[in-house]
Amino acid sequence: MACSNLVKLNATSSSWIGQQSFGQRSAAPLGLPARRVSVVRAGSYADELVQTAKSIASPGRGILAIDESSATCGKRLASIGLDNTETNRQAYRQLLLTTPGLGEYISGSILFEETLYQSTTDGKKFVDCLRDENIVPGIKVDKGLVPLPGSNNESWCQGLDGLASRSAEYYSQGARFAKWRTVVSIPCGPSALAVKEAAWGLARYAAISQDNGLVPIVEPEILLDGDHSIERTREVAELVWAEVFHYLAENNVLYEGILLKPSMVTPGADHKEKASPETIAKYTLTVLKRRVPPAVPGIMFLSGGQSEMEATLNLNAMNQSPNPWHVSFSYARALQNSVLKAWQGRPENAEAGQKALLARAKANSMAQLGRYSAEGESDDAKKGMFVKGYTY
Repeated sequence: MACSNLVKLNATSSSWIGQQSFGQRSAAPLGLPARRVSVVRAGSYADELVQTAKSIASPGRGILAIDESSATCGKRLASIGLDNTETNRQAYRQLLLTTPGLGEYISGSILFEETLYQSTTDGKKFVDCLRDENIVPGIKVDKGLVPLPGSNNESWCQGLDGLASRSAEYYSQGARFAKWRTVVSIPCGPSALAVKEAAWGLARYAAISQDNGLVPIVEPEILLDGDHSIERTREVAELVWAEVFHYLAENNVLYEGILLKPSMVTPGADHKEKASPETIAKYTLTVLKRRVPPAVPGIMFLSGGQSEMEATLNLNAMNQSPNPWHVSFSYARALQNSVLKAWQGRPENAEAGQKALLARAKANSMAQLGRYSAEGESDDAKKGMFVKGYTY
């Protein structure tokens, strides 16, 4: 079935997903034994996982995501006229990870595998640079998106094969949390198959990560692509997050030892009406309160192509009153865009690039505390960064 036809079907029948969802689970028939209740466990790392998650979800701090693949990092470098070489990637990541005072605003940093093993030009491991700033090193562990057979032109995330041994190796290199990104597309349905695959994959990854000492960041990204309303996004988010937490429970994942990295509930990027930060906060927090147990220590939002200022304003709006969880950020483009423009690949601009990073990190730190003001923000910070069909 074509993607456009499925959208029409969903538009005429808001209950289509619910009717088709594997999420409908009937009670056991009378006379049959009740299903055995599984026990939540996280192996010998349970206490460490809880402590790591609490450290990342600490007041006024969030996550710097620099886990772009080499190809995507190359696009970042190309925007300032640099070739995509390991030397240039190392130089850029050194600029970011050696920023003095970064740990005041950043509690964790997600690295690409290449970066986890890299050092500064002076020979200091990047992992040690982070530790010196009280920043927890993390690692991207998924192997990217591929087409999902039998779906409506949707994707699934690969990388479970060999994940246990890779996770153990990453732990030995100093990583203490992991990230796995899967996506759900609203214009393509989403189909029940795609939602189930996303939720199950996240749950298996989370269980494997915890078994090897890594706090899993659970990231079911609902893409901005489309012209759907904020109400439609809310419906899909409720469905997806419900399935994710169902399968996390089935896989005995310790909720106190995970972090959730969701999209904010916004209208589609092509929707005719923009939503205010207050509206986005209302819809997003409503879904979170309906679907996310308070045992989860932190909600670390992705920016998803919002402008730097939009991502910060929306986060600030969500922190105007107490929440059951630490509500913070795990931004990539919304922290890096200003840095690249200030740096321009020139060694003499390294300090300017680091100041730009600190400025954006501080702005989001204030937003986590509910005290951000957009006064004085540059025009660049207001520019949207949405890219249709964006891939990492």
